[in-house]
Amino acid sequence: MSDRDLDARRAAWSYRGQSRPDFAVVPGPQQESVWDYPRPPAYVPDSRPVVVWASGEQLAHSSHSIRALETGSPPAFYLPPEAFHSHRLRPSEHRTFCEWKGEANYFDVVCADGVIEAAVWTYRSPLSGAEAIAGWFSCYPEKLDCVVDGQPVEAQSGRYYGGWVTPELVGPWKGEPGTGHW
Repeated sequence: MSDRDLDARRAAWSYRGQSRPDFAVVPGPQQESVWDYPRPPAYVPDSRPVVVWASGEQLAHSSHSIRALETGSPPAFYLPPEAFHSHRLRPSEHRTFCEWKGEANYFDVVCADGVIEAAVWTYRSPLSGAEAIAGWFSCYPEKLDCVVDGQPVEAQSGRYYGGWVTPELVGPWKGEPGTGHW
């Protein structure tokens, strides 16, 4: 992607975390509004324990993750590569592109009862500004069972998004009905 195309994609975003839109839920004590997150994203270390399950089998666990905080979306949690049982990951041909992070490479998860396609991704060579997550892995809570600090994670709506909805978040967030223009 050319620099000009990249700049155009980045400029298309109306909300960048500088001010919360009128439709955003005001956070209460101990809550975070996804509308206070910046764009480009911030990458914030998180020490809560994270466990990821695939078809009832533990796929990953770590007490060290990085949350990608991006305006209007629940964070994706990125775990270090050593947190995953790598023998269960099979490279996928699937790829996506984020104007803030770059090209994502995907992995299928091989389980005793089958394969979960394109459930895990990584940015091997992220764009400038996203170096903190280079080589780390995240996954879709709609495809895998993710738990943060003992609490099950809900999946962000929408097939494209990989946000992890945890109890402290308030929205609304991208992916819900009527949010396609965000």
